[in-house]
Amino acid sequence: LKIGNNTHKTQVLFLCVFLGMSWAAEEPLEYFVEEEAERGTFLANLAHDLGLGMEELSAREPRVISDQKIGFLLLDPLTGDLSLNEKLDREELCGPKEPCVLPFQLLMGKPFEVFRAKLWVRDINDHSPVFLDREIPLKISESTTPGAAFLLQSAQDSDVGTNNVRNYTISPNAYFHINVHNGAEGIIYPELALDRPLDREEVPELSLILTALDGGSPPRSGTTLVRILVLDTNDNAPEFVQPLYKVQLCEDSPVGSLAVTVSAKDLDTGSNGEIVYAFFYATERILKTFQINPTSGSVYLKAELDYEVIQTYTLTIQAKDGGGLSGKCTVVVQVTDINDNPPELLMSSLTSPIKENSLETVVAVFRIRDRDSGNNAKTVCSIQDDLPFLLKPSVENYYTLVTDSPLDREERAEYIITITVTDMGTPRLKTEHNITVLVSDVNDNAPAFTQTSYTLWVRENNSPALHIGSVSATDPDAGANAQNYTINLNSFFHIKISGSDEGIIYPELVLDRALDREKQQEFSLTLTALDGGLPPRSGATNIHIVILDVNDNAPQFSQAIYETQAPENSPVGSFIAKVSAGDADSGINADISYSFFDASEDILTTFHINPFSGEIILRLLLDYELQRLVVLVRDNGEPPLSASVTLHVLLVDGFSQPYLPPPEAEAAAAAPADPLTVYLVVALASVSSLFLFSVLVFVAVRLCRRAGAASAGRCAVPEGHFPGHLLDVSGTGTLSQSYQYEVCLTGGAGTNEFKFLKPILPTVQAQDPGRNSDENPTFRNSLGFNFQ
Repeated sequence: LKIGNNTHKTQVLFLCVFLGMSWAAEEPLEYFVEEEAERGTFLANLAHDLGLGMEELSAREPRVISDQKIGFLLLDPLTGDLSLNEKLDREELCGPKEPCVLPFQLLMGKPFEVFRAKLWVRDINDHSPVFLDREIPLKISESTTPGAAFLLQSAQDSDVGTNNVRNYTISPNAYFHINVHNGAEGIIYPELALDRPLDREEVPELSLILTALDGGSPPRSGTTLVRILVLDTNDNAPEFVQPLYKVQLCEDSPVGSLAVTVSAKDLDTGSNGEIVYAFFYATERILKTFQINPTSGSVYLKAELDYEVIQTYTLTIQAKDGGGLSGKCTVVVQVTDINDNPPELLMSSLTSPIKENSLETVVAVFRIRDRDSGNNAKTVCSIQDDLPFLLKPSVENYYTLVTDSPLDREERAEYIITITVTDMGTPRLKTEHNITVLVSDVNDNAPAFTQTSYTLWVRENNSPALHIGSVSATDPDAGANAQNYTINLNSFFHIKISGSDEGIIYPELVLDRALDREKQQEFSLTLTALDGGLPPRSGATNIHIVILDVNDNAPQFSQAIYETQAPENSPVGSFIAKVSAGDADSGINADISYSFFDASEDILTTFHINPFSGEIILRLLLDYELQRLVVLVRDNGEPPLSASVTLHVLLVDGFSQPYLPPPEAEAAAAAPADPLTVYLVVALASVSSLFLFSVLVFVAVRLCRRAGAASAGRCAVPEGHFPGHLLDVSGTGTLSQSYQYEVCLTGGAGTNEFKFLKPILPTVQAQDPGRNSDENPTFRNSLGFNFQ
């Protein structure tokens, strides 16, 4: 039968319980066996009796369960044959109880169903009658009239039914014969009847053999000697006040407590009126449990009572006078039950572990038994309220423990279920039985990293196989359903797996080769955790690796050598030049400072360099000498790295450059202007251009008029040499831009005139302060003059 969903499963479970209850309502199966039958004796074929095929019976997983402490039955699940597992002693199992019926249950596991059955153990005649006393003394008065009867001690036979004592005989004699009477509980007892008067002078004593015969085939027998002493006349026998006494005793009555007091009277006097009380026809069990005071007739408890063993005792008490006459009465002692037996839990099956997420799974099947009676035997069964399990009662005090909701191993992997069974007696007794149910794992959780992203730091220039850091992902699942790790393709890193005490796998990120921060400052990796379940589940996280800088790059100047010109009349505080250097490192390793290297006292007195900007200004007036300055740049790394450059400062005589604004003014001028400013600049430029053009035309006309006279006045190169390639300079009293001029001195004139022919725009070169001159350029200007 295939079950498609939870509703079908529930219907099938209820159907199984209904069928089990219907079977339980039918008459139980009955089987018979004689006691002392050999082990392996065939009893029946359960497959045939239940109307099942052998394969069907085997598939349903049958089991035989009994309350007996011994396994007296053996079931072959393949053939369905039920046979004895050992020899049975009916007397040991049932004692005097007849019939001897041993109940048992046939439990089917798939589906769950219970069949009641009984095994009747038939008695065989394997015990002979036995008298407790080898000799029975009897005193009979000679005045006893014929027909008088005298009770004799009966024999005991452990067998029951027809195999018990069925007849008594007496040895042949002229005075007595035996009458057999039925007593309480179906036991017969002998009675000696007088056939003719006794004559003490003729026969003072008789010895007769009393024989007890059972009803077996062949019969067994036992004998005792009846010794009869003939007495003088005693014509009154003791008589009890009442022939029947009924007493109720609680099974917890203490030993020595009074059970009952019987009383008899004898009208005779003297020794013939003295009464002695004693048990008559007492079994061994009665003699072990009760004792009687022979004088008072009080019956006391000699041993503890147990309702679960014997509920009723029948005592026969004889009152005998001194003349040998006797009377008897019966005392029926009813043992009342007290709640002295806690309930018992008999476990039939237990399933553990159970897969998580499973629905209505049968965890355990058990039976409740209480040896008390009445309300003392009624029980209530329960488990803890906070567990996802449910108890379902079945037939014959059977219960099934099933899951009430899907289990989650990640929330709880083990349940300790306490089954509490309480009876309804006073006081109530209870039994607690603990079972442990383990929950097995199902791959229902994906690995999850503790963070969605990680940031790790590592220094550049590291050694290979460097451990960078660890991350962790958790997977609530267990075993093969736990996680493994993979990393996206990258030639710099690989994953190394290590474990922990808790069974969690920690991936370690290991660097395979050295890193260079100046080439790549960071990496982004994706780490994936993949479990081993079917189907597998996965989780991922991002790892951001930041490369920390190491001071492995010295500062570099933007030029190999610097040259500049400065008028000799430059005032103190004038801007002379600015050196620029860069450092490929970062942070504190890229913080640089400027200073003069190996400078004389005159240079330190004349020039000052800003350690942060590299700007050089005048401290004193310059002379006509060429100044050579060595500038040192140093970073703040550990250890610090440095570089130096040479700066040539050439003094210019007789030429006054335009005022060069400070660098701050240049920066301000480079800032984008608003539209009004742009319009004003365009207007001023237009007017200035017209004015300059007019001046040039005027000068050209003047020069052409004097061309003939001034032939001797062709331009000549003045003495002296000025470098044609100069550094950008700015500041007070210097040129703010780089220009090249053509200058002519006119001959024959009274004054020297400069002819400004045309400006030559400065050349722009790119240079990167942080690299060599052929890499990543930055910008610089040059200034040059041509004189004619």
